[in-house]
Formats: sequence, structure tokens, C-alpha cells
Amino acid sequence: MKNKTLAEFSELSASSAPVPGGGGVSAAVGALSASLGEMVTNLTIGKKKYLEYNEELEKIKAELTCLRTELLECINKDAEAFKPLSETYKMSKDDPDYESRMESCLKTAADSPYQILKHTCMIIELDERLSVIGSKLSVSDAATSVMLAHGVLYGAYINIIVNTNLMKDKEYADSLEKNAYALLKEYSEKALNIFEAIKTRLNNG
Repeated sequence: MKNKTLAEFSELSASSAPVPGGGGVSAAVGALSASLGEMVTNLTIGKKKYLEYNEELEKIKAELTCLRTELLECINKDAEAFKPLSETYKMSKDDPDYESRMESCLKTAADSPYQILKHTCMIIELDERLSVIGSKLSVSDAATSVMLAHGVLYGAYINIIVNTNLMKDKEYADSLEKNAYALLKEYSEKALNIFEAIKTRLNNG
């Protein structure tokens, strides 16, 4: 799935095919968010005005590269998690294995967007630093990155909830929902603050 062209991926997403859905698209957007952060580092490293930050920027760049790679993998993982779930939906509810299999599939399906959510929170953390030490000529791309990440938080979160709502293991579901919501709340607010900080930096000339 991750190796499809952008045109192919978007066409599949627009079709009635079950994947890529909200989770896979969120992962793809998250990868693009990371790539914009990487671009900011590449456009800042080596610039005379920012030489004191070179080592830190190199570390941020490496982290963002890893996150981009992980999020691209999440596109496939999300699609792979949906397949057994869709097959379980076709089973008879009278089948003695139905409930245990459904529970297992729901937990697997919820884990993929949870990983997307956590990776995206890390991108936002790195964008926060780039908003300060990134070249002013490219910091608008950090702003774009952080707002793409902001959207991904919500896409990932709702794809967790759609699965936890169907779980019989309410203790597990409630714990996952609570953790996911805490991340959503903290990092959605952080993303908006970073955007405003970048806008202020640009407006100050």
C-alpha cells in the first residue's frame, strides 16, 4: 500500500475499497508532516546564522526520518489489521470462536492508529524546537508540518474509538481511550501554540 503512487493511493481512498481508510490516510499525512520537518532541517543545517544548532538539527533530522519511515509502515499495518477484522464480521455470531476472535481483531485494529497517534505527537515535539531554531526562510514549512500533524491526531484518535467502542473488554478499552485522549488534548493544543508562535516569528520581521 505504501508503495503506490500518490494518484493510486488517493484513488483507492476515494473508492469503495475498505483500505486505505481513515487510519491509513492519517499515517500518510503524518509521514508528509515528518518530511516537511526534515526539509526545515535540511534548509537550516550549514547556514551561517544557525551553525550553533547544527548538531541538534542533525539529531532532529534523524528522528524525523525514523518517524516518517515508521508512519509509512503504519499505512501497511493499518491495512493488514483491517483484513482479519473484516473477515470476522462475516462470521456467524453463533460461532463459538466469534467473540474471542472479534475482541482480538479489534485490539489489533485499534493499536495501529494508536501508534500513528504516538508517532505524530513526537513530530509535534520536534516541530516545536524547529519553530525556534529552524531557518526563518523555511519555518513556514514547520508550521505546515505541525498543522498536518494536528489533523492526524484527530484522525488517529477517532480510528481508535471506532474499535474500542465495540470491545467487550471495557477495562482495556477505557484505558486505551483515556491514554489516547490525553495525548490528543495535550498535543492538539501544543500544535496550535506552535503554529501561532511561528506566525508571530514571521510577523516580527
